[in-house]
Amino acid sequence: MVIKHASGLEEVKKMDTQSLRDHFLVEDLMQDGKVKMVYTHYDRLIIGGAVSVGNTLKLESDDALKADYFLERRELGIILISGEGSVEVDGENHSMNETDFLYVGRGVKSVAFRSKDKQPARFYFASAPAHAEYPTRKMEISEADSQSLGSGQKANDRTIHKFIHPDGIKSCQLVMGFTELKEGSIWNTMPPHLHDRRMEAYFYFNLPETERIWHFMGESNETRHLVVANHQAIISPPWSIHSGAGTSNYSFVWAMAGENQSFTDMDPVPLDSVK
Repeated sequence: MVIKHASGLEEVKKMDTQSLRDHFLVEDLMQDGKVKMVYTHYDRLIIGGAVSVGNTLKLESDDALKADYFLERRELGIILISGEGSVEVDGENHSMNETDFLYVGRGVKSVAFRSKDKQPARFYFASAPAHAEYPTRKMEISEADSQSLGSGQKANDRTIHKFIHPDGIKSCQLVMGFTELKEGSIWNTMPPHLHDRRMEAYFYFNLPETERIWHFMGESNETRHLVVANHQAIISPPWSIHSGAGTSNYSFVWAMAGENQSFTDMDPVPLDSVK
């Protein structure tokens, strides 16, 4: 498990391109036949990828957690971003199709990922510390709270699918779902916003391999950018904006951790203040 430490506002202002990428970009989460995890000290969120290619992948604890098993003091949200597969939770099997979602609560001792066949099943997951136990729950996209936002005229016509939120799957602090942009739309989370009460991670997918996304971060009056490819993730500090524009439409999983679970808890940033 890779560990990324938190960086302060003044420190980030002095970073060059490579330093920004080292601190906030995760480039290699999806590796065939492996589980890969990154631990950030922003609200102690863990993001990860598990790519089963006909093999069983177990979610193991890491020395950094000082826990007997991964979910001893944590909760977990999983989304299957491509392929067909299943997740076994303490011996109970949950079949999953593309964009199906599974929440696994604190105290579960065994989590294993499998593909349906030798075609890769790519699972993305996020995990946060948990103070209570909530039951395992699967949700298909047809059950999600889905909302259409934006417009074609502003190139941000998109649908937001919410899975973990106060009116959906219950959790301790995770809030999680994904957004898909319609063909011809490229902008996400624009105009931008902040929520100092929680951090956020974006995982970009369904982006053609030859295309790229310009992800914008930093203080609203001191912005920075990162060029992102398919299946790469961004760690966004609570003080940072988080928006992007691609050379094609795409989708992204968003996962938040912190002290407020309200999805609408956002501080808007007027465009005329962005620099």
